[in-house]
Amino acid sequence: MKKERHISHSPEETWEIARGIVEKTSGRTVIALHGELGSGKTCFVKGVALALGIEVPIVSPTFTIVREYRGKRPLHHVDLYRLNTPDEVLALGFEEYLQAEGITAVEWAERAGDLIPHDSIRINFEALPEADERAITVIMPE
Repeated sequence: MKKERHISHSPEETWEIARGIVEKTSGRTVIALHGELGSGKTCFVKGVALALGIEVPIVSPTFTIVREYRGKRPLHHVDLYRLNTPDEVLALGFEEYLQAEGITAVEWAERAGDLIPHDSIRINFEALPEADERAITVIMPE
């Protein structure tokens, strides 16, 4: 596993970090996003969408749980915030998204437990004391 730590000072810097990660991927890719409310997960997904040429507004799918977008590659944006157990995650057809072509970005990935594939990119977000500053730790599979 390769671990990188970034400090983002703005949404635009977070989008650039996302773009750099997207450029390193191909085929089926799962990105597991971890962090507290407001730590930058949805902002990061906006950066993934921009890197894929998706120009529609990206909003957190907290209430719909999944949003799908079409770009250079498909983007499946999954938000597990309202779910509590891996069984609830399975009930929404989660495994299909994990096998889907394109990028599946999963907010609150810890709620899926062991359902997240071992070869996923794992990203931890931490809000820092300055208003727009975030620590973003990226763990890339080998």
